[in-house]
Amino acid sequence: MTEVKPWLAEVEADVQELVESAMEPMLGVRFLATEYSTGPIHGGRIDSLGLDENGSPVIVEYKRATDPGVLSQGLFYVAWLMDHREEFEALVRERLGSEAAAGVLWSAPRLICVAGGFTRYDLHAVCQHRRPIDLVRYTLLGDHHVALETVASVAAQGSPTRRKRIRVGPGESPRRRTDAMTELAAVVDETLLGLGEGVTKVERKQYDAYQRLRNFACVTGRQDKLLVYLKVAPATAELVRGFTRDVTGLGHHGTGDLEVQLRSERDVERALELFRLLYAST
Repeated sequence: MTEVKPWLAEVEADVQELVESAMEPMLGVRFLATEYSTGPIHGGRIDSLGLDENGSPVIVEYKRATDPGVLSQGLFYVAWLMDHREEFEALVRERLGSEAAAGVLWSAPRLICVAGGFTRYDLHAVCQHRRPIDLVRYTLLGDHHVALETVASVAAQGSPTRRKRIRVGPGESPRRRTDAMTELAAVVDETLLGLGEGVTKVERKQYDAYQRLRNFACVTGRQDKLLVYLKVAPATAELVRGFTRDVTGLGHHGTGDLEVQLRSERDVERALELFRLLYAST
């Protein structure tokens, strides 16, 4: 056996190049631009700009090792971004198309800081901000591997909870059906948020996304059930008629190709182990 020793990059640019070359599988973010200039007034350059799976703008800042300035620097650029929405949307339109630009979610722009380490002050400071922030520690292992660990993650604070519209079938009691689905949605929400540390929720018009740096589950409502889309290869899961379904290539809201149909709390219990596995893998 040979010990694989952990080490940090020699320069910050090596970390940036590594993440930008595989930003979507690593962070769940579509790459837009590198070293993006904020103009002569602000006089800075954003390390990486991107758009996440839910349409939220993302700023990624890198540090080779532990640097107490990474958080304040990133928040400075987030403030610039909020003042230059049209410029960002134009960039999205140019790189990803008009549909992506029209769906930019400005209620929750994200800051992801990737560094070799963080101070205890950084870990405390993220909890004091209203913006979604992820602190991600990287470690290089040997010559061919890199590990990413989310050491702190906070969701946007103060955003109102939106009640989803539940469609009612003919002959059904609207109140009874709505109440049942509302209660079931609350159980699913509590279950997914309670899987462990670092789970955040992003509300979109068509679905709610649950993420741990990347999405692992998206939930949308129907008249008699909730549909949960999981980011797992359907071929690796047991498909049960009326409970799980392969939706690869089929249009649906949210991300993920395995659909789980929830009609009762018992169904939530049946899906719990699958939820846990997906949480642990993100």
